[in-house]
Amino acid sequence: MSLSSPLRSSPAEPPALHDRAMDNLRFIRETMESAASFTAVSGWGQVAAGIIGLAAAFIAARQETFRAWLLAWLAAAVLSLLISGWAISRKARQSKMPLFSGPARKFMLSFSPPLLVGALLTTVLARAGFYEIIPGALLLLYGTGVITGGAFSVKVVPVMGLGFMLLGAAAVFCPAEWGNWFMAAGFGGLHLIFGIIIARRYGG
Repeated sequence: MSLSSPLRSSPAEPPALHDRAMDNLRFIRETMESAASFTAVSGWGQVAAGIIGLAAAFIAARQETFRAWLLAWLAAAVLSLLISGWAISRKARQSKMPLFSGPARKFMLSFSPPLLVGALLTTVLARAGFYEIIPGALLLLYGTGVITGGAFSVKVVPVMGLGFMLLGAAAVFCPAEWGNWFMAAGFGGLHLIFGIIIARRYGG
């Protein structure tokens, strides 16, 4: 009497070729997305911010109190951020780049913290009466944000951030009366110069 051979479990079927291909494509897409640069920084948006910065310097220089001087610059900062944000969104739509993609998300997460610190530090310094430090601190922290965010963008952006930091360092050690002109050179002049460079080299 022959013993029947034990039943063998059939080998697991390999995953379908289509599923493996989709997994590979997903991995490639995510890898390329994380390695790409955020190219939607708008040069014309920076140019607009530069014009606003020069106008703010002109208006702020004619204020009689530091409070009025600071309010003029804060209003210009809010307006510049709104216009720059709109310009970035428009350029991203034109280039079909999602605003919440890997590079864009990294850019914003790196750019935003120094700006928030700058807002808080400005409030503290103003309350303490250390008005002469504020222009240098704002330029330094904005430059820091541009450098850290620019690490995920085109190469010229961190260079612009370095320019802001150099102006901020100079403003800290120069007479307080020069503060408004350092602000004009940074938020006005640097935005204009680098905005034109970005617009010409990187499509607007």
